[in-house]
Amino acid sequence: MAFCSASQDIVIDAYRRESLADDEQGLGASLYVNGYRVGMLLSSGGGLILADFVPFSAVYWTMAAAMLPGLITTLFCVEPPVPAGTPRTLRDAVVQPFVEYFSRQDAGLILLFVLLYKVGEMMSSQMTTPFYLDLAFTKTEIGTVVKLFGFWATVIGGLLGGVLILRLGLYRSLWTFGVLQAIGLIGFVILARLGHSLPGLALAVSSENLFSGMATTAYVAFMANLTNKKFTATQYALLSSLMGIPRVIVNTPTGYLAEWLGWEGFFLFCMLSTIPGLWLLTRFRSWMEAEREMAAKANGG
Repeated sequence: MAFCSASQDIVIDAYRRESLADDEQGLGASLYVNGYRVGMLLSSGGGLILADFVPFSAVYWTMAAAMLPGLITTLFCVEPPVPAGTPRTLRDAVVQPFVEYFSRQDAGLILLFVLLYKVGEMMSSQMTTPFYLDLAFTKTEIGTVVKLFGFWATVIGGLLGGVLILRLGLYRSLWTFGVLQAIGLIGFVILARLGHSLPGLALAVSSENLFSGMATTAYVAFMANLTNKKFTATQYALLSSLMGIPRVIVNTPTGYLAEWLGWEGFFLFCMLSTIPGLWLLTRFRSWMEAEREMAAKANGG
């Protein structure tokens, strides 16, 4: 299941990259990410509710049937134009994408940026549930607020981010949303001082998820724009695989950090952890804005 799911994700990412123009990648990413989140919500929460009434075998048959609209839609999709120089051999499809990527300006710094841009948000999200429980919120209160306020704030943030990318451009969006993502963590610092406060919990969850949704949309669009349309699947696989590394490595010591720094200190540390990624972003300004101007001229703007 995991192997097939990961392979499907890469094909979908490659299709989105090849089907949309560069200035459409932000909105395309927001719709893709939000669709994924809605599907996860329905399959997790909806699946558990359904399991109270029917056996789990029936639940999984229902989930399999829910895949049919996507399969039928795929049959009606049009294959994007094949760019010149598309690999014709297995070696060209596997080796050449890496050679092409690492021959670019700032290739190593870009990979480091992919690793660091969302590291503060990843660390904080790892410890939010223990944080809520430590403030004596009940599981019902956590579930209700996170699902009701957090989920919809994330969806709105993703859509808002996609629209704003069209207006601001990708570089300014990455910078603005990254700063807002860091500012959103202040809500947890305030909540740590307030203690058990449902309005404070709702505000912290909503602001953090709203800004995180915006940053994620820009982040996904940035990775899509980095791929060469001749090698979309292989290069996107490289970048998206790197995206998951901080979640595994950096999240490991978060419990020790929270115990050592206290909750306020921990979330302030997560805020500061966003600075290296934002600093690296300034190194890409010249060529990112040059690419935007070239795309605008090509589109008659």
